[in-house]
Amino acid sequence: MTTSSPDNAPSSTTLPLILVTGATGYVGGRLRRRLERLGHRVRCMARNPDRLKGRVAGGTELVGGDVLDAETLGAVLDGVHTAYYMIHSMGARRGFEELDRKAATNFGTAARAAGVRRIIYLGGLASEDTELSPHLRSRHEVGRILRESGVPTIELRASIVLGSGSLSFEMIRSLVERLPVMLTPHWVSVKAQPIAVNDLLEYLVESLDLPAETRVFEVGGADQASYGDLMREYARQVGLRRRMLPVPVLTPWLSSLWLGLVTPLYAQVGRKLIDSIMIPTVVEDRSADGVFRVRPRGMPEAIATALRQEEQEFTETSWFDAYSSADHHETKAGIQYRNRMLDSRSLATELPPEKVFGPIRRIGGEAGWYAHDWLWIIRGALDLLVGGVGVRRGRRDPESLHVGDAVDFWRVEKYENNRLLRLRAEMKLPGRAWLEFEVEPTAEGSTVRQTAMFDPSGLFGLLYWYALYPVHGPVFEGMLEGIVRLAREEGA
Repeated sequence: MTTSSPDNAPSSTTLPLILVTGATGYVGGRLRRRLERLGHRVRCMARNPDRLKGRVAGGTELVGGDVLDAETLGAVLDGVHTAYYMIHSMGARRGFEELDRKAATNFGTAARAAGVRRIIYLGGLASEDTELSPHLRSRHEVGRILRESGVPTIELRASIVLGSGSLSFEMIRSLVERLPVMLTPHWVSVKAQPIAVNDLLEYLVESLDLPAETRVFEVGGADQASYGDLMREYARQVGLRRRMLPVPVLTPWLSSLWLGLVTPLYAQVGRKLIDSIMIPTVVEDRSADGVFRVRPRGMPEAIATALRQEEQEFTETSWFDAYSSADHHETKAGIQYRNRMLDSRSLATELPPEKVFGPIRRIGGEAGWYAHDWLWIIRGALDLLVGGVGVRRGRRDPESLHVGDAVDFWRVEKYENNRLLRLRAEMKLPGRAWLEFEVEPTAEGSTVRQTAMFDPSGLFGLLYWYALYPVHGPVFEGMLEGIVRLAREEGA
């Protein structure tokens, strides 16, 4: 069921329908793309399907639904052969266990009523004989509820997921790159069995070929490793020297605050993560080895793969994409995405995309930056003083742009006419920076989103970002308003 060639592939209407829940999340988003590439017939459920528009393949169905609202699930599951359950409430401020319990019960009941043939669930790895953290306890409980629903359920239990953009990997990256010396509490030495995200996806896809029966499989990479081991290996591969100083006492609450200061995690998620890290998560039941064709890679190769794919995956899903990671609240400025700092702002207008994109296409050079040009001139002069390119390069052409063109001290990295412009900074910086403009059509006209991204290099890079943060508001907001204002004047 997992492979077919284009020449003998069955009609899309005869293929079994596969439902992917959690398709806006980290693993769910990658799973959806993997299934699409393999030619499967896919339906994605999301509370807000608009978040997936433009990101899914042409044949993929988008449906609205909420596992906490049982009445929405009948239509979602109608005609579904296999349903992937990739949902959890880790980011909820309170009562996440009850939310997970209700969600799983609703989904299992609706799946049985709809005649779903199989549920595939991604749970958490930990021994049943261990005193589990609330998070892991809830993951196990969800698996039990789905298994008892009457629908054959394959439950895959996994430990740390290693991949660019995964919550654990980005925490490791941030700690290593920002802290030359680390105070390491006990949880840093607890053993786990990390798995590369691509290997985990293979397990999930191969589960489609298993008999329709209820099974629990523990899956992990080839190596057992603690977070300390992962941080040391990451530091080795990126060429950093880091020192770890064990401390006898550092409570989970203090650890979560510490993580919130130096990583993309906020304390609420960090506390739940640490509670689970303090419990060994290693594979004890190796029955998966005799059932699946997957031969997971070791920890060093998993980290190396994540680093190689980092830039390719930058525009793909991250743990931040999931609604649950932010408890349904979206922040437009001052957020962190992986190791990057973001300032993202949007403005709706009655103008069509091609009109709004005109000023964006002409930005820089003689046209300027549409707000506070004197600040850009000062920044360019400072760049020249330290050996940078400054703003003296201007533009090749005042009207047209192509990938690779210089725009003052930026370079065009990606360009789609009337839709997208991404500029990569070439000024001297303690890190890397991008400026992106994206225009999307709406029923009333269009929305233009402007995002500044900064990938800081160490603590000095963070200090640079926060030192300039007070001017981000007037500069970036003024630029966005200036673009729309000029577009209106030109359209008048």
